[in-house]
Amino acid sequence: MPQSAWIKRSLFAACALALIAAVVAGCGGGSSSSSSSSTSEEEPAETGGGGEESSGGGEGVKIALLLPENETPRYETNDKPSFYKAVEEQCSGCEISYFNASGDAEKQAGQGEAALTQGAEVLVVDPMDSKAAAVIVEKAHAQEVPTVSYDRLIENSEVAGYVSFDNERVGEQQAEKLTEKLKEIGSPKGPIIKINGDPADPNAALFKSGSNKVFEKEGVEIAKEFDTPGWTAENAQKEADQAITSLGKEGFAAIYAANDETGGGAIAAMKGAGINPEEKPVTGQDSTVAGLQRILTGEQFMTIFKPIVPEAEIAAEMAISLGETGEVKTKEPTQMIENGKTEVPSILLTSTPVVKENINETVIAEKFVTPAELCEGAFAAACKEAGISG
Repeated sequence: MPQSAWIKRSLFAACALALIAAVVAGCGGGSSSSSSSSTSEEEPAETGGGGEESSGGGEGVKIALLLPENETPRYETNDKPSFYKAVEEQCSGCEISYFNASGDAEKQAGQGEAALTQGAEVLVVDPMDSKAAAVIVEKAHAQEVPTVSYDRLIENSEVAGYVSFDNERVGEQQAEKLTEKLKEIGSPKGPIIKINGDPADPNAALFKSGSNKVFEKEGVEIAKEFDTPGWTAENAQKEADQAITSLGKEGFAAIYAANDETGGGAIAAMKGAGINPEEKPVTGQDSTVAGLQRILTGEQFMTIFKPIVPEAEIAAEMAISLGETGEVKTKEPTQMIENGKTEVPSILLTSTPVVKENINETVIAEKFVTPAELCEGAFAAACKEAGISG
């Protein structure tokens, strides 16, 4: 008999004798309540948003969630917890491995490989770069692991499902509200400074296209226009600084900013130049706490509310159905969207413009943010003025 087999048989006999002699003690010194089929969860390993953590237990689909960055607050504050909650509600035995690329497309590719190595059965990927992320999808597809494209459509790859918003319409909504405001302040044709999103993000191109369509229709002049790498406030501030230096303080009437982070950067640039941002309306998107607080105090004109909870719920629904049946099954009807390689079953949700007058009826009513989050400290008076309490 091989030595290893003899050792195993001896250990088995020893355990059996020990169990007969002392059932309470058990073999190996464990508690009598221990069991090899236990579903107790391991403590997630927090890694500052750049690494991996897991949750869940029992039998179910192994899902990897890959988010793109943590510069924009929504990913860690809204998307991640909403997805975790949705999976738990729909499949308590499912397991989630979480990764955040911290703004690095190459890092995200490595995280995709890690997820597959760890046995992920479905990937849910919000790509840092929609073209580069095709590598993640194709590697997964080669291993018969389907990918759900979350919030941004991954291009030229075998994506199995896609959930997002009508992002061209988002751009139109931003531009429509801004053109209304320009007419109100007596500058219907602008000119404006235009700070778009990250050129690597396909959604940024859709926001840009939708907004430009409205500005062209309304005859609004775009004096300076930029695409903002990484969506960062720092880059947006530099772009706005450059535009203000070129145009002068009176050379523009407003700033179109594609989201709240870039809007915050643009506002910082105006303040640095001695311009009162309340006199030159600035747009935004994502309804971040900071963006909403600027709206309450008059520094930012508007933002866009995108209901992330339903988006996360649909992504979870797609992932679980793909893991269990190999097909996308959702309560909401899907439409087919071409990504350059295949037609992807997709659901696009509706967004809502938010200004000071409707914060209560939108983000507060939907419990996207709480009055306590918005109204702390210096913002208490502005909340009271806007009729926000709680």
